[in-house]
Amino acid sequence: MTSLACGSTLSLLLRAANPNNAARSLHLSSNLLPGFSHKLLTASSSSSSSKTVGVRVTRAAAQVAEAVLVDKEDKSRVLRVGVICGGPSAERGISLNSARSVLDHIQGEDLHVSCYYIDSHLNAFAISSAQVYSNTPSDFDFKLESLAQGFQSLSEFAEHLADSVDIVFPVIHGQFGEDGGIQELLENYNVPFVGTGSKECQQAFNKYNASLGLSKYGFVTVPSFLVQGSEVNQDELSEWFASNHLDVNSGKVVVKPTRAGSSIGVTVAYGVSDSLTKANEIISQEIDDGVLVELFLEGGSEFTAIVLDVGQGFDCQPVVLLPTEVELQFQGSGDVREKDAIFNYRRKYLPTQQVAYHTPPRFPIEVIKNIREGASLLFQRLGLRDFARIDGWFLPSSTKSLSSSEDKFGITEFGTVLFTDINLISGMEQTSFLFQQASKVGFSHSNILRSIISRACLRFPELATYSSKSSQFQKNLNSSKLNGTSKGREGFRKVFVLFGGDTSERQVSLMSGTNVWLNLQGFDDLDVTPCLLARSIDHSSNTDSDKKDAGLNSIEVWSLPYSLVLRHTTEEVLDACMEAIEPARAALTSHLRNQVMNELAEGLTKHGWFTGFDIADELPVRYSLKEWIKFAKEVEATVFIAVHGGIGEDGTLQFLLDTEGILYTGPGAMASKTCMDKVATSLALEHLKDKGVLTINKVVKKKEDLLKMPVRQTWNDLISKLQCETLCIKPARDGCSTGVARLCCAEDLAVYAKALDDCLLRIPPNSFSKAHGMIEMPNPPPELLIFEPFVETDEIVLSSKTVSDNTQRLLWKEHSRWVEVTVGVIGKWGSMHSLSPSITVKETGDILSLEEKFQGGTGINLTPPPVSIISFLLRSAMRHWGDVNNVLS
Repeated sequence: MTSLACGSTLSLLLRAANPNNAARSLHLSSNLLPGFSHKLLTASSSSSSSKTVGVRVTRAAAQVAEAVLVDKEDKSRVLRVGVICGGPSAERGISLNSARSVLDHIQGEDLHVSCYYIDSHLNAFAISSAQVYSNTPSDFDFKLESLAQGFQSLSEFAEHLADSVDIVFPVIHGQFGEDGGIQELLENYNVPFVGTGSKECQQAFNKYNASLGLSKYGFVTVPSFLVQGSEVNQDELSEWFASNHLDVNSGKVVVKPTRAGSSIGVTVAYGVSDSLTKANEIISQEIDDGVLVELFLEGGSEFTAIVLDVGQGFDCQPVVLLPTEVELQFQGSGDVREKDAIFNYRRKYLPTQQVAYHTPPRFPIEVIKNIREGASLLFQRLGLRDFARIDGWFLPSSTKSLSSSEDKFGITEFGTVLFTDINLISGMEQTSFLFQQASKVGFSHSNILRSIISRACLRFPELATYSSKSSQFQKNLNSSKLNGTSKGREGFRKVFVLFGGDTSERQVSLMSGTNVWLNLQGFDDLDVTPCLLARSIDHSSNTDSDKKDAGLNSIEVWSLPYSLVLRHTTEEVLDACMEAIEPARAALTSHLRNQVMNELAEGLTKHGWFTGFDIADELPVRYSLKEWIKFAKEVEATVFIAVHGGIGEDGTLQFLLDTEGILYTGPGAMASKTCMDKVATSLALEHLKDKGVLTINKVVKKKEDLLKMPVRQTWNDLISKLQCETLCIKPARDGCSTGVARLCCAEDLAVYAKALDDCLLRIPPNSFSKAHGMIEMPNPPPELLIFEPFVETDEIVLSSKTVSDNTQRLLWKEHSRWVEVTVGVIGKWGSMHSLSPSITVKETGDILSLEEKFQGGTGINLTPPPVSIISFLLRSAMRHWGDVNNVLS
């Protein structure tokens, strides 16, 4: 046995005899390779102090969560930064993600971070870093009064900031964050802050006003019509349709709020009547009281560009990084009017194969030059500061051109460049555009964020001393990061973080691996390399049987440079690898990278706090799986396994590493093989029934049998065997809610069977008889399916005491007394420790969606769960895990 620490999660269905007594029964399943997202890290702060690599990521989270005590005498050398997140808009969940990322990457001995939160009613709170690591604001909104320091008013909050921090880093997206609200408050109390001033924010955030400003400054703009409140003249909108050569009944347009971000409320409409209907929906949902109707840019390609100001004081010197092309990809036939899809909220923040990013864009180099020049000019004309993200479109000459003057900025021989959206506080999630583009030109996460803060400090004379004292941090960064992806450094322990694979869980694995890799980089004694496990393109296949025939010889591992990890899907990472080693593309990227870095250096080298870039320009290295294992043995690397499903959890990878004597994290081959198979897990735990460890009854069916047999006959057979009225169907060897659905009748089973037969990538919402959300399906379809009785869990909701009361409370609607609980266990072999359990509250439907489980900013994750619901869980988990651990070993 050469595995290191075991990290696992137990999923339990818990039924209480009454709300205050112990559980009557405990249904258990296990996952020996849990997702290492921030959700697990949140719960892990009380974990074992084991020094194995397996718990390093947990220790990293715990260290971040600890408050840094700032001695009054040392305030001159420590910059106190206040990070403010939340806000009243629907983007507050994304804002929390951004705050978490900022906290992860700027906290240090020379910089102390205090965290603050603005709720949906504009109440301000000082929160702990542990709350920042929550999944969504709903996780703690209902308990803020008891857990956080509240302020009586925004004025009191501003006065506190003036006394307690040196500079504020606002990461509120949307209203009150980008519309000038928080900026005006800080200006009124003379609190220094990062970013653009209030008046400039007000102008740029309103899409209609910004469009007028762009036109005034000589830029090509998208024709638009403003719908303000309920006062809209249908005849005027009809005239606008006609003037833009659109059919009043079917002309395709985009309808979007004037003041909202993250593509919230953005939709496609057809004709005047449909446009007004969708505009009224935006207004009635209180997303905004102003709505823009714009031309749908047929044949265009969307892009986004980060702008970084490298000037001094109030002198602006904007440099546009390498822009990113946003490519929508249409796969499967499950979505209605999919070809009219837009870059919406789901595509932005959930890892799916519906979108791909290309940095730099696949545009002619003259067009990229035009985008960079235009974004820089726009940054200056609009009076923006420190950094921003500017979005737009490129319409090739072959598409229908917009009627505009030839002297407008954006007209090129290859087509038209249009700027459409100004993002004053760009998203700062781990793989956001800010970090993607910054890493392409030599910035790590920490370096770009600290550079932005240091640049902002230059506007305030009282903060100038900080700039001269931060160079030591930059030097440390440079020495620790500028080294090859596959070269071990003397005196450092080599760690390979392996993620990806080819199962339906591969995107979640990428999220886990990225998080582990970034957290482990914070340890000075580790040399960490991210590695992608992927099926060889030469051996790619659409069926499980073909993949088995190909065997392990068809599996490759890519050793990745920093910038190529920051993607949303494994397919995108693999495409980026292939693109990176393509000579012409590599040459273009290198040329543009050098050009941007020279422009950056021209401004940054004038500042004492900047001592250089810390991410080298490297290419990915491609290995066969056998070659990679051999290399891991040669450099004495420890493998952190973050591969979900497939060979990462079925014992195959563990067996191969055991054979070569390579240390790795997680359980051994036999335990992995057992827990990967839901049926085998149930059988292995069957004899623990008398000790209170129960497993649910199951029926396993082959996909081919399910498709051949009459649906009604199959349904009747299943409900008879399982003695239930509704069923839960799930793949036998997949996780992450992939392919999991509630079936209430034979007709639902027929819909699911057809989705399997048609190889759908997703089942659209409300396809079954009972309402549900989007269901992501395994690709390729699973060969074995499990049917279980569907357990109706109690509803847990957040509610206000009264209509006028802003205070929220948690309500447990006790009907069945079943709740679903997840608890992590971690530690050395034979000495496991239980973490705080979690209850994730479903927002729609009966099954936790992929978003609710793994996408930051969605779902409600109660960690730990309220004592009123489940006070005995930790004792139960520890008692039962000892028995389970002995069985699985």
